[in-house]
Amino acid sequence: MSMLTPPGMGGQYRITGDKYPRMRRPRRRGRLVLVVVASVAALGMVGWGTLQLIDVFTGGGDKASAAGNGAGCPAGASPSPGASKGSARAAALPEPRQITVNVLNATTRTGLAQKTADELKKRGFKIGEVGNATKEYDKKVKGAGVVLGPAAALDTALPVLGAQLPAAERRTDAKRKDVAVDLIIGDAFRKLATAPEAARTLARLTEPEPEASGAGKDC
Repeated sequence: MSMLTPPGMGGQYRITGDKYPRMRRPRRRGRLVLVVVASVAALGMVGWGTLQLIDVFTGGGDKASAAGNGAGCPAGASPSPGASKGSARAAALPEPRQITVNVLNATTRTGLAQKTADELKKRGFKIGEVGNATKEYDKKVKGAGVVLGPAAALDTALPVLGAQLPAAERRTDAKRKDVAVDLIIGDAFRKLATAPEAARTLARLTEPEPEASGAGKDC
């Protein structure tokens, strides 16, 4: 019997050999995985913080500002197209002293042409012919009047003269060669707009047009 066999045991329960069996603790793999994941996360946070600091000190904020300005508009950019258009339109309108007006009466009431011409002269307009309308318009204008001029006057002299009588119809004559414009007085004419009213109308003509929403962002 071997010395390792407990007393009273033998046969199939006999322990032979001269070495004791070793008892090992089970490996705790779960704890090891948790430690590794925590380490990786900590390293990631440190790296992200470092990149943010580098971005700040190397001018990364300028890129964000450029993106916020809509396609990177530089500082001190030019005015919006709407404002430029409004300024160009204002510059295109002549002053009353640059406009020669023929005042023609197409009604059966006498004295309207001269009275109207005198008022326009007070407002700074140059007065040309004063008298009755031509056969083409005489007694044929049912509205307040007609403002007539060459095609070139459509966006220049006609709006300025039209502001004095907003109800007048505006027309152009492509065959006309002179630069003067006509104010043809019609049956519905009562009087010109007051000087302050005409000034407000002209001011509205020179205001910049509002820009459509979402149609090209300004800097």
